[in-house]
Amino acid sequence: MSGPDCCGTPTGAPPDNASDGYAAPFSDAEAAAVQAFSADLGLPGIIDVHTHFMPRRVMDKVWAYFDSAGPLLGREWPVTYRADEQARIDALRAFGVRAYSSLVYPHKADMAEWLNGWAADFAAAHDDCLHTATFYPEPSAPAYVGRAIAAGTRIFKCHIQVGDFSALDSMLDGVWAQLADVGTPIVIHCGSGPAPGNYTGPEPIAALLQRFPSLHLIVAHMGTPEYAEFLDLAERFDNVALDTTMSFTDFSEASAPFPVELRPRLAALGDKVLFGSDFPNIPYTYTHAVEALVRLDLGADWLRNVLYHNAAQLFGVGI
Repeated sequence: MSGPDCCGTPTGAPPDNASDGYAAPFSDAEAAAVQAFSADLGLPGIIDVHTHFMPRRVMDKVWAYFDSAGPLLGREWPVTYRADEQARIDALRAFGVRAYSSLVYPHKADMAEWLNGWAADFAAAHDDCLHTATFYPEPSAPAYVGRAIAAGTRIFKCHIQVGDFSALDSMLDGVWAQLADVGTPIVIHCGSGPAPGNYTGPEPIAALLQRFPSLHLIVAHMGTPEYAEFLDLAERFDNVALDTTMSFTDFSEASAPFPVELRPRLAALGDKVLFGSDFPNIPYTYTHAVEALVRLDLGADWLRNVLYHNAAQLFGVGI
């Protein structure tokens, strides 16, 4: 595949998947186009709560999985922003992204604490990154999550699908209890898209919230494809929000379209929806990720909240 070299700065033509009518990835024209969205709304920039920065060998394995169109993907998924770490950081800053996350996630035991150490160092070196941590159901989880909270973690990532575990696993009880007490947000991939997992879906999350109603969950990908059910949870629980990651784009609409009849509920929840992109692992351009929200036609105030104000208030960024 042509496009950025995974081991260096972007080179050559954009990947075929980026030929979506927008400016080429990593170009000055692309940066200007993304900045124009926030400028037209009178915003100082964008806050992206769902981006991935990981240790090099982990990111390489993630990209290899995307290249293989693995079973959790179910379709071809070329990575548009494949470049070295600094090039990816520079791209987000060029877009005017004021804050972003480094969502890391383990797929097995004895991995999460190591990822947390890496993410802590990454956040310390990049003051625009929200200090991120993760966890896995294992006996040590409550202890290392406690240490991560004490170290200043601002956002956690929980990946039910990739980790292949239940949110109701008893080894996570101490984790959820701590996070409910301190209110640190958790971006949780719990919907059954792009392919169902053994423990995905809204029912376990509803049960979890019955036990820990003060948990501050940010449901990734709008809960794709169980949109209505996760909207229900956001309406029922004060601290449940949703991120827009990949939702409403042409890529996602082709396989799991967001029902038009749910748009009024989406509009009404404008203070509980946060922008996420899944950068760098998206199979289209960042410009399209933002444009997909604009074309919902839910109004300028909704866009201001989603692209910036909701996350700014939640994380204390630029306020």
